[in-house]
Formats: sequence, structure tokens, C-alpha cells
Amino acid sequence: MMIPQQLLTYAPAPDLLKDRVILVTGATGGIGRALSLACATHGATVILLDKVIKSLEKVYDEIEAAGGPQPAIYPMNLEGATAKDYQDLAENVGNEFGRLDGLVHNAAFVGYLTPLKHYDLELWARVMTVNLHAPFLLTHAVLPLLEQSPDPSVVFSTHDCQKAYWGGFGVAKAGLKGLMDILSKEYQGDRKMRVNGVDTGPIRSRLRAEQYPGEDPATLATPEEVIGPYLYLLGPDAGQTTGQNLKLA
Repeated sequence: MMIPQQLLTYAPAPDLLKDRVILVTGATGGIGRALSLACATHGATVILLDKVIKSLEKVYDEIEAAGGPQPAIYPMNLEGATAKDYQDLAENVGNEFGRLDGLVHNAAFVGYLTPLKHYDLELWARVMTVNLHAPFLLTHAVLPLLEQSPDPSVVFSTHDCQKAYWGGFGVAKAGLKGLMDILSKEYQGDRKMRVNGVDTGPIRSRLRAEQYPGEDPATLATPEEVIGPYLYLLGPDAGQTTGQNLKLA
């Protein structure tokens, strides 16, 4: 496997993801948008999942304008979604596409940074729901579809932030890494499925600006500059690579 820094300049074949169906959460901004556009460019049918229909339609139009395969939009607010909502999503994907080849857990909600002593309990529940419960429920719902793919891949956007003041987000991301590790071990051997994570480090995004308003965004990498590892892990070039958390910074 290429080392993470080499993957930043990874040059995928034009048809790397041809005929694959890939679901991306948090698809309308930052890495989610950049990755959705890139997946479509390389031949994938992308299911765009986010909570704002207008923003989803914008990314949809960008993909169509670029000549990519017709995407699908799936509006869902992860903060309020129930287990049944995820099962309905899986059923809809199965009925529409008959399969799912890739799943990217990219949606995130930080809240705000504060000492645990002062952490709002309602905020804790919201942060844990979006960043940990939702990825589990979604993965659980679509595993039967992924198992039907000849080359399934699950990619988590990870973040090493288990440090002071990161509160629920730091705890949720630690749990997400645990979920990735367990799932990867359960799908080794005869039950093959790639399960990996990508930790891009700081990038130019709305979430980053919210937490570091005084930071010059020009000093940070753009989402487009860090999606190479995602494309690699979603496509056949990754082979049997699994259980890896690729740290780019």
C-alpha cells in the first residue's frame, strides 16, 4: 500500500469507479462535496446524503454539468433520524440500484469547544448522535447491500482530537475509530470488505473556520487536495487494504 503522503498525489484511472454506486454523507460541503464530484468524474453513481435539499441540488447540478453519471439525492437530518429511517434508506437504495459498492461516512457536527465541566448535556446528545450513532445505524442498515458488491469499501473520515475542550466530538471520533477497527476485523478472511479511515488533518472548511475563526484559511489545504486517499480506498487499486487509518498530517 502507498504511504499516506504518496496518496495525496494519487492519480486514479479515469474509469476507476465505473459502474459503482457510492453513498457519501455530508455531501454538500468540504470533503463531502469534493469527493462526490471526484467519484462521479471517475464513473461512480453517487448518492448524495445531507440535510439541506437546496445544497444537495447544487452538488447534483454540478455533477450533471460535468458529465458524470446521474447522481441521486437523499435528504436526511442525521440528528433526528431513527433506526427505521436508515432501514428505509437501505430499502430505497436496494430498490433503485440493487447494490451499494462504497460508503463514505463524512458528515460531522462539532458544536463548540468547552470544558467537560460546562458541557451542555443536550449538545452532548446531538454531537454523539451525528458523529457516532448515525454512522453505526447507517452501516448496520446497508451492510446487506455492501455484501452483494464484488468489491465493497467503507471509509470513515476520522479525526484525532482526543484533547482538552473537544468534548463530545472528541469522544465520538474515538468511538468511530473503534467502530472502524471492529468492522474491519469482522470483514477479513472469507467475508472481504475494505474498512478504513482517513484523517486529513486541518483543511479549509466551514467546520474548521467555526472552531478557529482567527486562522488564515489560505494556510490550509483545500478539500480537493486531500481526497486522493478516499478515491484510492474506494477503488480496486486498494486491493485488500483494510483496518488502516491514513493520517495525512
